[in-house]
Amino acid sequence: MSSATSDPTLERHFKGHRDNVTSVDFNCNMKQIATGSMDSSVMIWNMKPQMRAYRFDGHKDAVTSVQFSPSGHLVASASRDKTARLWVPSLKAESTAFRAHTATVRSINFSADGQNLVTASDDKTIKVWTVHRQKFLFSLNQHINWVRCAKFSPDDRLIVSSSDDKTIKLWDKNSRECIHSFYEHAGYANHVDFHPSGTCIAAASTDNSVKVWDIRSHKMLQHYQVHSGVVNSLSFHSAGNFLITASSDSTMKILDLVEGKLLYTLHGHQGPVTCVAFSRTGEYFSSGGSDEQVMVWKSNFDCAEGSDDFRLDHKDTPSLQALGSSTAQPSLTSQPSVHRSQVSSACEPSEHLSGQDSHTKSGNRNGSHSRATRSQTYGHLSSSSSSTHQAQTPGLPQHSPQGQSQSQALDGGVPPGLASTLEHIIGQLDILTQTVSILEQRLTLTEDKLKECLENQMEIGLHLQRREEA
Repeated sequence: MSSATSDPTLERHFKGHRDNVTSVDFNCNMKQIATGSMDSSVMIWNMKPQMRAYRFDGHKDAVTSVQFSPSGHLVASASRDKTARLWVPSLKAESTAFRAHTATVRSINFSADGQNLVTASDDKTIKVWTVHRQKFLFSLNQHINWVRCAKFSPDDRLIVSSSDDKTIKLWDKNSRECIHSFYEHAGYANHVDFHPSGTCIAAASTDNSVKVWDIRSHKMLQHYQVHSGVVNSLSFHSAGNFLITASSDSTMKILDLVEGKLLYTLHGHQGPVTCVAFSRTGEYFSSGGSDEQVMVWKSNFDCAEGSDDFRLDHKDTPSLQALGSSTAQPSLTSQPSVHRSQVSSACEPSEHLSGQDSHTKSGNRNGSHSRATRSQTYGHLSSSSSSTHQAQTPGLPQHSPQGQSQSQALDGGVPPGLASTLEHIIGQLDILTQTVSILEQRLTLTEDKLKECLENQMEIGLHLQRREEA
């Protein structure tokens, strides 16, 4: 880590779900965040303060997983109602649903080229589909218990899956064969994902551990025992040097994979942190919890050393089983403080939230305590986290160096009025493009149905003709 690196800061705080948040993902354009919840809804949060959030109601039971397509024009969701859906993330909330499995669908994931989807289910199967028409392609069937998670590799050649049968399986997409099984002895993996390089995988386990495996040598590279509760989710930084984890111990941990050590402990959620995800560039990450809160953090990592410099060598990497979570757990305080490195001032509620209740479930009993703790110095940065009970997004604080909105950064000196008008036009064009895409899908479905009806009529006609001839 460079000395120029700053600590992560809490940037946004969204309130709108009515039950546990189960999944979170960023749009590649950084304008939207999608979340799923036990309240059966999918929500699209807009990063711009003046834009309202969208609530998509269509699933009949808890939403277990959400993900934006690589282009950002679609959102896929999986549900306990045994279906998956594809949504257009706009005000009209157009969607197509397909019955994916015979039991709860636990996860859904787009391939890197955006052409396929992989789903994992409590029916013990993994299924691969086309995005266009949601045509079923094939099943992977060797797990003997619920499948919690399935993901494509960055090059789309492999699929990794984790199951309650205490195995993590690696599949060849073309041959549809299981090419290796990794065994979890103490628990099972809730969540698994590929490193951006595609050479290793990380697993978040119910035994409170995080393990990193090499998919070529099949050896465990790193083992982090830093949480005191079940690890529910994890996400790799796009540079490949960092891994963030979310746990039922109410914390998130940022791990430095190059140094093989715990870097930060982040507090903010009350109760289990159920999901976490880096944005596509790694500039931000978002978390969701059983407290119904969605938080957006700015990473502030110095990532001059990209994934090309990242090498995990089994012989050289120390085992981290002895590194306990107590090394990064200073006592809670309600007052912000700053450790020795240069840290920006704490976030404050934005102006348009004045009058709202700032002492929500995201704070402790003595006041809010969303903060990032550098594991070696015990210092912490406390950030206020006000919430609004409407489906609106609070704005960024204006006095923080990390607090400038993305729209300001993108304006590039263009007058605000013109920039706003251009963004509105672009937004409308996006909606038109997405609507045309949905109409094309519907037209295709109609054509298929019409063809099926004509074929049935021909069969009936032939059948009647044969009866008359007989």
